[in-house]
Amino acid sequence: MAKGIEIREAHFPGRAPIEAYGNGGFRFAEMSHRGSILCLPSGIYGWSATPEQPFAGDRLELVFKEEIRFLLFGTGKDIRRLPPGLAERMKRAGISCDPMSTGAAVRTFNIMLSEGRPVGAALVAVD
Repeated sequence: MAKGIEIREAHFPGRAPIEAYGNGGFRFAEMSHRGSILCLPSGIYGWSATPEQPFAGDRLELVFKEEIRFLLFGTGKDIRRLPPGLAERMKRAGISCDPMSTGAAVRTFNIMLSEGRPVGAALVAVD
């Protein structure tokens, strides 16, 4: 009996630098993903955030289950401030969270990852 198409949540089980970004997505580990991503020690996850709503999506909860000290928040082309409640939650969790443009976040993430630092990135896709 033929099976239908199996839809799975986007997840790459490992750490990898971001090779490219733009056109609404990212390239990493010789793969590509359309849409926003969370880069965490447990892997790279698809995420529903958009430039209009850069702090949206339940997947952001994964950040608080990881062993990171820094979260680079790429909010799209423009820098957006963290909502006060999210900023406070990051602080309570001991995570330094820096919002910046997605391009700056990608570059900084790649450097910190290569240095072996406890870093994650929440990256909103840009065109």
